[in-house]
Amino acid sequence: MSFRLRLFLSFSLLWLLFLVGALYLAGQGVERALRGHLEATLREDAKRAAEAYRKGQAGTLLTTGGVYLHLYAEDGEALILTQEAHRLPPEALKEVGEVPRVIWQGGFAAALVRTPLGLLALTQDTAPIDLAQRALRRALLEAFFLLFPLGTALVYLTAHLTARPLEEAAKEIARRNPERLDPVPLNLPKDEFGRMVEAVNSLLFALKEAKEKERAFLAEASHELRTPLTVLLGHLDRLRRNPQDLEALRTMEATAERMRRLVEDLLSLARGEAERTLNPHIVDLKALAEEAAREYGVAFQGEALEVLGDPDRLLQMLRNLIANGVRAAGREGVWVRLKREGENALLEVEDHGPGIPEDLLPRLFERFARGPGGGTGLGLAIAQAIAKAHGGEIAVESQPGLTLFRVRLPLLEEEA
Repeated sequence: MSFRLRLFLSFSLLWLLFLVGALYLAGQGVERALRGHLEATLREDAKRAAEAYRKGQAGTLLTTGGVYLHLYAEDGEALILTQEAHRLPPEALKEVGEVPRVIWQGGFAAALVRTPLGLLALTQDTAPIDLAQRALRRALLEAFFLLFPLGTALVYLTAHLTARPLEEAAKEIARRNPERLDPVPLNLPKDEFGRMVEAVNSLLFALKEAKEKERAFLAEASHELRTPLTVLLGHLDRLRRNPQDLEALRTMEATAERMRRLVEDLLSLARGEAERTLNPHIVDLKALAEEAAREYGVAFQGEALEVLGDPDRLLQMLRNLIANGVRAAGREGVWVRLKREGENALLEVEDHGPGIPEDLLPRLFERFARGPGGGTGLGLAIAQAIAKAHGGEIAVESQPGLTLFRVRLPLLEEEA
């Protein structure tokens, strides 16, 4: 069942309920008005007649047209009966007081009141009211058969106009595919449909951006892997001609290590291991930082501090940060420092390279964000994920000639 049909049926049902309810209430209102007017007239005539009888003015009573006067004894016997069809049964004459009371019988209404002469009953035929009610019901029925189809047609038109933008949006969205992720070209008001199309366009934009990043990443990853593979193949050829070439062997080992780290970064990104799999130990952060600095041949200074964390992940974080600095400024232009800052360990990696472009800074730690210094755009994203997994964070400041990464990690709580 389509949305338009559901909308049409829902509003048609609401229109039917509204119309039936309105016509029913209108009929009931008119009926109450007619009966109320008749009761008021009978009460007024009965009140006047009772006052006249109390003052001894019987015979001077002038009632409204169509009203019949009857007089009954206390035991219910009719003393005066001007309309035989309006005779009241004895049980209807019980509990009659000096204040007029109206009762309804078959075909007439009666106002009863106690007088010095007996029980006075003024009656009037209800045939005019019944006739008016029948005419009203017929008119309401005719109004229903006229208004319901007309309202249903208007409901269908409203449902059609309401659902048309949604159908157009659905057709446009159906035309989208992985090769076509351009926004849906619909200008709609800021209602539910408009916000839905905006949300879809935002999703398409995010998918397009992610696809472009993925394409750029695959190209960069392929380049990063192809270069060391070329080096490996070249040195393998050298070793084939000269098996004793130790320099070629060392170069091959360094190249293989670079490839291993790149593959590890790719796996960490794919599996999300940087955020999830931690094996916490008490870590000597100074020893860890010294090891990472020594691997890359950069300067280090700092004090002994301990944190609770995964040493392998923390070492991976440090390697990524230092490697980023070495690519930008070379080994001689990178310094690693470690010191205490309140309840945190502050690890700083500083380089004097060209700096990070301003447009790249806000998204520097996003996956696939790649700066001018090279790399695959994974190292800093993984480093930030590792820091956050340890309850810390990485902040960066950069300007031409100076880039400073600050890593804050909570220190191991000392026992009291």
